[in-house]
Amino acid sequence: MKNHPVRSHRSEENLAREEQLAWKMAEVAADPVEVTEPVVEMIVNRVIDNASVAAASLARSAPSSAREQALTHSASRGGAGATVFALGAEVRTSPEWAAYANGVAVRELDYHDTFLAADYSHPGDNIPPILAVAQHAGKDGAALVRGIATGYELQIDLVRAISLHKHKIDHVAHLGPSAAAGIGTLLDLPVEVIYQAIGQALHTTTATRQSRKGEISSWKAYAPGFAGKLAVEAVDRAMRGETSPAPIYEGEDGVIAWLLDGPEGRYEVPLPGPGEAKEAILLSYTKEHSAEYQAQAWIDLARKLLREHPEAADPTRVESIVVHTSHHTHYVIGSGAADPQKYDPLASRETLDHSLPYILAVALQDGRWHHVDSYAPERAARPDTVALWQKITTVEDPVWTKRYHAGGDSQSYGGRVVVTLTDGRTIEDEIAVADAHPAGARPFARENYVEKFRTLATPVLGEAEVQRFLDLALRLPELSAAEVRDLTFVALAGQLPPAGRPGIF
Repeated sequence: MKNHPVRSHRSEENLAREEQLAWKMAEVAADPVEVTEPVVEMIVNRVIDNASVAAASLARSAPSSAREQALTHSASRGGAGATVFALGAEVRTSPEWAAYANGVAVRELDYHDTFLAADYSHPGDNIPPILAVAQHAGKDGAALVRGIATGYELQIDLVRAISLHKHKIDHVAHLGPSAAAGIGTLLDLPVEVIYQAIGQALHTTTATRQSRKGEISSWKAYAPGFAGKLAVEAVDRAMRGETSPAPIYEGEDGVIAWLLDGPEGRYEVPLPGPGEAKEAILLSYTKEHSAEYQAQAWIDLARKLLREHPEAADPTRVESIVVHTSHHTHYVIGSGAADPQKYDPLASRETLDHSLPYILAVALQDGRWHHVDSYAPERAARPDTVALWQKITTVEDPVWTKRYHAGGDSQSYGGRVVVTLTDGRTIEDEIAVADAHPAGARPFARENYVEKFRTLATPVLGEAEVQRFLDLALRLPELSAAEVRDLTFVALAGQLPPAGRPGIF
């Protein structure tokens, strides 16, 4: 890997195209380097993981609305069309709409893979747009794998170096460019075309973080699907010869100068060199629990505390619970966010998913976390839970903030908890990473991904359809173009809700 210095430039400096970050990213995307076996294996895992959480979300409102929108658009003339989760391979729509609908389904439960560093990301969000274009354009499994490897690589590289959240910019601003680049790899496009597509994708996918603040709405699920849709459209325009604002990152009125660290901002973005394998996916990790990633370790620790100290779950015996954790955790899902909604029993599922005090209270009392039951309104409103919940606060601890940014084996997404009981005793414990993390007590392996898919998808798809999808996914790099078009699934009769309110389309 080579670190590339990136900063804002005045117009008169006339930054050469070859020195621009978008061009260097395009060079990575166009590099025909082989995908290594560990990366292929992990891509297969993440395709299965995405399918797991998408299947479990199919009947929910946001995926249903997105699916209905997508169905109003027939496949475009340039290819065979792309499939929409739940409807089977024979139902196809235009690829940008399939990317959108499937992206919403994947993100709805906030239950797929993650990478956290200078910024946040769910790099599995790259898969729906790249898969949709592969189906539409008739690309085989090997090409799909190459495209996905690029999407993961570039989003994770951006996340390692450039903080968006510090400036209240939503993290899908890193996803638009990475998905466009991944599509460029899939289609074997030249550097020039990918460069233009990256610039357009960034320009059109930059939005504020209000979607993840206060009362979090259903848009949180739509944001990555919308970014994937815009990435597909950006590549289409670039292929037709249309150009992008440039330099998109470094320009005097560009993203860095006005949306990020400003004219004095400096970044070092790591990118693979020519001929160097794209292996960033191996730095990412999936979720065992359907909750924001920075809550994963706390659910695991809560289960341990309940086994060893059941009194910690009883609000009549607890004076206070203080979580000592990183800056990110405290300010994003902790009490440092200063969002009263994080303590509101009537808050939306999306808000509760981003409330560490709520998640810790429920996990302490139940000893588990469930993607439906743990968010049910009656569960959130249970009096003993509300009483315990209100006693939980978070504080930033510089030690855990340092560990959050440490990288490698020292990186941590956990912290230390101090439970003070009404009798004056204290219970203290800590956890560095979630059990399912690669450095955790029970790292996720292939059998865990398959089991997650079977558990979440079988009630919705049935055993035969689950097995059919697995048979394809496990052979992903060997699939023909026809088999890639079958890389979807159909829901059992009665699993999908009736059509909702009509819109424009």
